[in-house]
Amino acid sequence: MKDPSRSFVATHMAFPESASSAHMMNTSSVIHHRLSAIDRTGVQTLIEVLRASGYHVLGPTLRDHAIVYDDVTSLEDLPIGWTDRQEASRYRIERRADNAVFGFTVGPHSWKRFLHPPVERLYTVVNDGAGLSIDPGRDEPQKFAFIGVRACELRAIAIQDRVFCEGHYVDSRYAQRRHDAVIVAVNCSEAGGTCFCVSMQAGPAVDSGYDLALTELPAGEGADFLVEVGSEVGAALLRQVPHRPATEAQIEAARGVVARTASQMGRSMETAGIKALLQDNPHHPRWNEVAERCLSCGNCTMVCPTCFCTTVEDSSDLAGGTAERTRKWDSCFTLDFSFLHGGSVRQTGSARYRQWLTHKLANWIDQFGTSGCVGCGRCITWCPVGIDITEEVAAIRASCVAEQEDHHEGT
Repeated sequence: MKDPSRSFVATHMAFPESASSAHMMNTSSVIHHRLSAIDRTGVQTLIEVLRASGYHVLGPTLRDHAIVYDDVTSLEDLPIGWTDRQEASRYRIERRADNAVFGFTVGPHSWKRFLHPPVERLYTVVNDGAGLSIDPGRDEPQKFAFIGVRACELRAIAIQDRVFCEGHYVDSRYAQRRHDAVIVAVNCSEAGGTCFCVSMQAGPAVDSGYDLALTELPAGEGADFLVEVGSEVGAALLRQVPHRPATEAQIEAARGVVARTASQMGRSMETAGIKALLQDNPHHPRWNEVAERCLSCGNCTMVCPTCFCTTVEDSSDLAGGTAERTRKWDSCFTLDFSFLHGGSVRQTGSARYRQWLTHKLANWIDQFGTSGCVGCGRCITWCPVGIDITEEVAAIRASCVAEQEDHHEGT
């Protein structure tokens, strides 16, 4: 298993031209860099540089009693001095004892909502009386800059890159947004009550896919953040930000931050043999047990940073002059999602929950070569009845182990 408190990058590493376009490129360059230290004024300068370069800067903000991703125009827009407390079906924010900038985990939003929007017009057909014309419906492209991307979220973006940008059918809209995005990642200094990224080998330290990565240092270290460069774009950005070489003490302090976070996971999941465990137990009684609590509301799929299912809707005006096709997020928990000519394939809640969990943790591996779960814990926090994915897997595993032990004793 990867060491979750891994050492920081060496002084020579190979990176693609930009972290966001890595999946589309075959060439790489070598960047010689040192770990740097910056103060909060450096973060403010970074935001200003990104905005001046035409990027739509997004990051964590406080809104509606939650930490959500929204427009960031200055350092003061970030949730300085706030943290969150998360448990199954529970989320609240509260004041910290300090003024940490990134002293929280992840909220209900994921970066998916910007790269793969919840609602997107695909095209409009216009009847002008002389014939039909098609407006492809492409909005003016935006260059996004994401600030505060966690390790689990970087893994989720990489998973969606595989879904949308690999194979025969590339989603050109997603690919364009992804190519143009700048990612400023953050190594986690807090683990939430529902986090289990260490189990999924997806955090808490970022290891790839970023342009710049920040680690917020404890007070008294002579700087506010340690900075790592992850791409040519990141190196160019850092040159425009006041910075200085990091000291050995600061590097060691940053390692300590990540190591401490890795030891504070609120949840864990045993992943050894998980693919066979779930695929070999489609009729396990646990599916019916969890269905008695599941509301089939789809919250887990909406907050999940990797779920990608959509539906397509067509609409027209009353005069028949225009017709529009729109793509919207959908959920495998709805009856209509698996509706065919004879009705819904998955008519029970147990069948729908089994589909979601088995696909996420097992069948996804067959499709894309990796698990579809990054251990962010959102599906646990935002489930209205507190269904816990780690608990469900553990229950199925425990019953199968007990069954095997009984069989051995009987022979």
